[in-house]
Amino acid sequence: MQPNRSNNYCCGGGGGFLQAGFKEERLEFGRIKDDQIKATGAAYVIAGCHNCHAQIHELSDHYEGHYPVVHFWTILCLALGILGPNEREYLGDDLKGVNVFHPESEM
Repeated sequence: MQPNRSNNYCCGGGGGFLQAGFKEERLEFGRIKDDQIKATGAAYVIAGCHNCHAQIHELSDHYEGHYPVVHFWTILCLALGILGPNEREYLGDDLKGVNVFHPESEM
């Protein structure tokens, strides 16, 4: 992702902005992050915090990015085989059926 690290763009959901009530402004500011994400061609976005997750998920819906947004712990738990069936809401269809830990449960 360019720019990256300390020069990366904020998604626009942090610092209380997510709950501040300025949805249109927040989404417009977030367009920069949405464009940046789309330019990578990534199939998934991994968010480190809840505010980023909620904002980027909403950006994907609003700007029709069609990229799933997951928490880091979701991918980690999936890889470890301990992600439960009720914790798969934000996974894309390609990963919802990965069923390492709960083979007897229905997805």
